[in-house]
Amino acid sequence: MEEQKFIINFSKQFDETDPELIEFNTKFRDLDEWSSLTALSVMAMSDEQYGVSLTAEDLGKSTTLADIYRIIKSKL
Repeated sequence: MEEQKFIINFSKQFDETDPELIEFNTKFRDLDEWSSLTALSVMAMSDEQYGVSLTAEDLGKSTTLADIYRIIKSKL
C-alpha cells in the first residue's frame, strides 16, 4: 500500500472538499465535510480497496490520515 494512492482513495470520499487540501498529515476531523457518513465511507473504502476492516474505534484513536494509514497497514 503506497501513501499517495491512499491519499487519493481517502479524498474520493469527499464530494465538495478540494483533493489538494488533503495531505498525509491532514487532521481529517478539521475538514469541513467530515461527518459520521464520511467516516462510514472511509471504513467501506478500507474494506473495498485494502481488504481491511477499519472500525469506529480505529478512527476514534486517529487524528491524521497518516494514523489511519498506519492502522490499515498494520492489519494487512
